[in-house]
Amino acid sequence: MKIIGITGGVGAGKSRVLAYLQEHYNCRIMMTDQTAKDLQLPGGACYGPVLEILSEADTGRELLEQDGTINKEEMASRIFADPDLLRRINALIHPAVTQAVMDAIAQEREAGRIDYFFLEAALLIETGFTEVVDSMWYIYADEAVRRQRLRETRGYDDAKTDRIMASQLSDALFRENCDTVIDNSGNFSDTAWRIDQAIASLG
Repeated sequence: MKIIGITGGVGAGKSRVLAYLQEHYNCRIMMTDQTAKDLQLPGGACYGPVLEILSEADTGRELLEQDGTINKEEMASRIFADPDLLRRINALIHPAVTQAVMDAIAQEREAGRIDYFFLEAALLIETGFTEVVDSMWYIYADEAVRRQRLRETRGYDDAKTDRIMASQLSDALFRENCDTVIDNSGNFSDTAWRIDQAIASLG
């Protein structure tokens, strides 16, 4: 089983690449953003500890939804008003996500049922997963293409896109830390060909 990291900036089209991989290869896809969200659901490993930390910043507003899930808007309001809360939440969630990833990889190795384990996150490089994967792929798209996609699919204005792009690694740093660059700027049939070539090169 080969472990492949999938990373890239916002709007690069990572989701489309993952959908192609899921359809055409015997694989498992794990998205760390979704894993982090799952860990914060009722019954998840981070649910209680996150609630405990957030409860320290009492705003007088409800922290929980009626179904017991954490109110995302209220959570965001509390942690972005207090950098220390944000730091502590991250210090709690990041190791839990890493552990969940390592557990999933071990589980799949033992089961022996898949050929590829794809791990996706915008922050794979920053969070040290270069040491975990066999190959790191950078899903690239021209900035103008990314901006257009974000306007059309998510309704982002230029100011919001600017803020997100500024918080992510530069193109140079993505390239420096990745083994393979998949250009997803144009027609997806070209991207699919590049994906197939990258898989074939893994041996």
